[in-house]
Amino acid sequence: QVQLVESGGGLVQPGGSLRLSCAASGSIFSINAMGWYRQAPGKQRELAASIHSSGDTNYADSVKGRFTISRDNAKNTVYLQMNSLKPEDTAVYYCNVDGWLSPFNALNAWGQGTLVTVSS
Repeated sequence: QVQLVESGGGLVQPGGSLRLSCAASGSIFSINAMGWYRQAPGKQRELAASIHSSGDTNYADSVKGRFTISRDNAKNTVYLQMNSLKPEDTAVYYCNVDGWLSPFNALNAWGQGTLVTVSS
């Protein structure tokens, strides 16, 4: 069974930085993409950043230039470096992995969520 364990959330002041980590464990045949979604209270979930197996990245306009997504393929781990944090970045951040458990069994798994609070 695949599990995604997130860490790195917490309370930071505006302008500060945090680095989120998400480690996938279990048998994974291949990974198509990994990403970070976030959901603030009263708002729908949105994709903050994603990284494809090719290395191509995608960012929401609201975080572009401030967030950087990266990966360690050997460890099946994805990171989100968040700089110049703003109060509007406050949300629960969820890691997502899209891939395959086997050639005939697709994988789409979610982490437990980690809370990022940006406040003075």
